[in-house]
Amino acid sequence: MKFVKINSDTRGVFVIALLFLFSFNLAAQTATDPSEKFRRALRIIGFAYVDPVEEEELVEDAIRGMLKELDPHSVYLSAEELRRANEPLQGSFEGIGVQFNIINDSIVVVSPVPGGPSEKVGILPGDKIVEIDGENSTGDEVNNEFVMERLRGDKGTKVKVGIFRRGSSGILDFTITRDKIPINSLDAAFMATNEIGYIKLNRFSRTTMAEFKDALTTLLGSGMKHLILDLSFNSGGYLDVAIDLADQFLQRDQLIVYTEGNASPTQKFNSTSVGNFKSGKLVVMINEGSASASEIVAGAVQDWDRGLLVGRRSFGKGLVQRPFDLPDGSAIRLTTARYMTPTGRSIQRPYDNGKEEYYNDLTARLESGELINSASISFPDSLKYFTLHNKRVVYGGGGIMPDFFIPLDTTRVSDYYSKLLRSGALNTFSIEYANENRSSLLANYEDVDVFSDKFVVEESLLTKLYDYAEKQGITNDEEHEIDDFLNNQVKALIARSLWDFSAYIQIFMQADQAYLRAIKVIEDETFDDLKVHWK
Repeated sequence: MKFVKINSDTRGVFVIALLFLFSFNLAAQTATDPSEKFRRALRIIGFAYVDPVEEEELVEDAIRGMLKELDPHSVYLSAEELRRANEPLQGSFEGIGVQFNIINDSIVVVSPVPGGPSEKVGILPGDKIVEIDGENSTGDEVNNEFVMERLRGDKGTKVKVGIFRRGSSGILDFTITRDKIPINSLDAAFMATNEIGYIKLNRFSRTTMAEFKDALTTLLGSGMKHLILDLSFNSGGYLDVAIDLADQFLQRDQLIVYTEGNASPTQKFNSTSVGNFKSGKLVVMINEGSASASEIVAGAVQDWDRGLLVGRRSFGKGLVQRPFDLPDGSAIRLTTARYMTPTGRSIQRPYDNGKEEYYNDLTARLESGELINSASISFPDSLKYFTLHNKRVVYGGGGIMPDFFIPLDTTRVSDYYSKLLRSGALNTFSIEYANENRSSLLANYEDVDVFSDKFVVEESLLTKLYDYAEKQGITNDEEHEIDDFLNNQVKALIARSLWDFSAYIQIFMQADQAYLRAIKVIEDETFDDLKVHWK
């Protein structure tokens, strides 16, 4: 073997050649590395742009821009946005504990949270919060953000509020100690008939199953044999909670949902023997506002012929978001898989034409007539599936289509009613009427069931409403006719002021066509005719 001696000059050329080769290879690697391209662009902007830039903001904007190119539900959340987004699903926040409306630039208490800090110091429905820590809290600048900034706060901190209360002279001062306030996912639970219970859920949060099981136990103790589960306008929540809820109804080892994605192995979730409503007729109410977790439950119930669905086609969100934490406390909620119902239906509706068209879908449904007439809805044969027991036809490809279609009633809301509602006059009148007559009303109607059966919105009460509205500048250009929907709303709002939001729902549902159809479907022979497995 021969060795070649390299002199100093040759050695220098050799080193330069190696460096050049190394630089060439590095450049070749970085030229194909998108992340290096991004870092270099950021550095160039940082030292060469005409004005100073905030690199953190640029990075956040870039991340948001990247995610916009993927799907409608992959999002970036700053640390603060993440905290607020998680709040409703975690099931609590810290504050003074009131439900409120902003009416005529004033903060009006709809109801204090039972057992919350405001109720403990004597805040009542109808109270107007006119001062917060000595600062005026009425006027044009008062909005939801204004209220949240001043009334929410850490547990144990205090806030002083000035209250205007009808019938009291001067402003009433209260000092409220903030506390942890529960956010309930259960809006209402009551007996619709002697044998039919009703439960309405507004989200799938960490408190949902505890709330649902408590309500179910109470209803079963009241003689419930059949159940209406109302998931209308329920936008979803945690996947595992949806699985737990479906498990309450399905028999053991029945597939509830499965997920599949490019980088995510297929996961299947089956029911167990656990559950308190494995038998009995079940109707699930859904509509265009029912999404994600709601669609998982509805799809499983329909696919297994366990119950029947009443309402309108659901939203069509069947994408799984997984959170990925970033170093500064922010996070990416990235779509990693798709939900599939037990028959293999995809819940997700198409989003190929961009986010704007995707989110305008509900408007498109209204314009196409889908929300009014089921005949305007058509599905290609390629989206046809069959239920697992009785082989009934169901469809995939964008939401869950109910077994019984209930059109959106666009005629029941008069122009006069709309004016009353938008102005806040209807709500304010109902609150003030309840406050002025609270003692006599509670003496005559011991609970919401009695109130529901016996309280009648008489003409004299409506006349007071009309006079009140006219003083607010709201006139009815047509002769007053019997308006059953308006009557129902007045009665429901009074019930809310006397008791709670569940009381409002109990009265309001008496005018809801989907609810009335659900009762009819349970009471007639529909379940047996369709051979639905409810026994």
